[in-house]
Amino acid sequence: MSKIRMNTEFRNKILNRYVESAEKENTQEREAYLQSIEKVDELYPHAFNVATQVVMRAYPTEDVLTCKSLKKKYGSPLDVVAKDKCFYFSYAKDELEEDENEDDRNVSEHFDFGLFGSLSDSSYGSNETGKQFAYAYKREELKAKDCNPDILAQQNGKDDNPHKTKHIEANDKALGYSRYSSYNSDNDNSVGMTREFDSQFYLDIIGTSHCRSRTIACTKDQFSFFQIWKQAKANVITCHQKWIDSIEKQKQAMKTGLKAYRYLSEGIELMTELGITIDEAELVRCNSTGLTIYNPQNLASMIKGMKNTTMTREQKIAIRKEYEKQNNLN
Repeated sequence: MSKIRMNTEFRNKILNRYVESAEKENTQEREAYLQSIEKVDELYPHAFNVATQVVMRAYPTEDVLTCKSLKKKYGSPLDVVAKDKCFYFSYAKDELEEDENEDDRNVSEHFDFGLFGSLSDSSYGSNETGKQFAYAYKREELKAKDCNPDILAQQNGKDDNPHKTKHIEANDKALGYSRYSSYNSDNDNSVGMTREFDSQFYLDIIGTSHCRSRTIACTKDQFSFFQIWKQAKANVITCHQKWIDSIEKQKQAMKTGLKAYRYLSEGIELMTELGITIDEAELVRCNSTGLTIYNPQNLASMIKGMKNTTMTREQKIAIRKEYEKQNNLN
């Protein structure tokens, strides 16, 4: 029998099977990514505990309750208490460098506890780091919803395009993410996984203006711990990027090789050399026609079924009798 020729469908099947295997392979890149998530899970509650202490010192519970009671009495003019999950924390340097003046004494930085919280120093403007972290951190949940959580890593350095936009919108929808509708989180429209994650990290603050206008004082050690936690989140992005870069390079090498192969057997041999079991029957079994058309028996049966499709009454009766006979025997 003649060899089965390679085609685009077979190439895609082999490539997809390889990528599926590569994503499960316990490589150094994958292990680093998984460990980065474990580190974030470890640091998150500790960082929020410290933030709670800092915020409650700045906005004591009794003051918050007083403001709420006054709002209840006088209405919206005294609506000054809101819940938020992002803050500007600041500490004062003990000593200034020679080229610094008094304006440089206070060191402040933006820290956002939300799933899509920006990792930049500013809460203003467009920043992809929030999405990068959310997609990498919730990768398994997004995969389970048939989304592509690796899209930003795959498109790293590329301009926006319809393919990228389509997957970003699908990811955001799956995670229930919606841009904040106001300067605080009281009117956050997020739902699902994003809302569930964010709900753990709200704190009462007094003053409904943007968080940059209400910088909250903390100690240098507390500030340093916030930076360690924030860097751990950034490390999830870095490790995810390195892992996906590795897989993308492997995919490209596979595409180049498969494109050069003339026969399916060459692709199967390649997979075998890579330690992935796959056979010809598996690849051929479910092609676009739904039949193993390369099998002579199946192809012949399919062709025969394309002609003489009109049956006489006698033929229909004979087929029915044969069917009933077989059923009685069973």
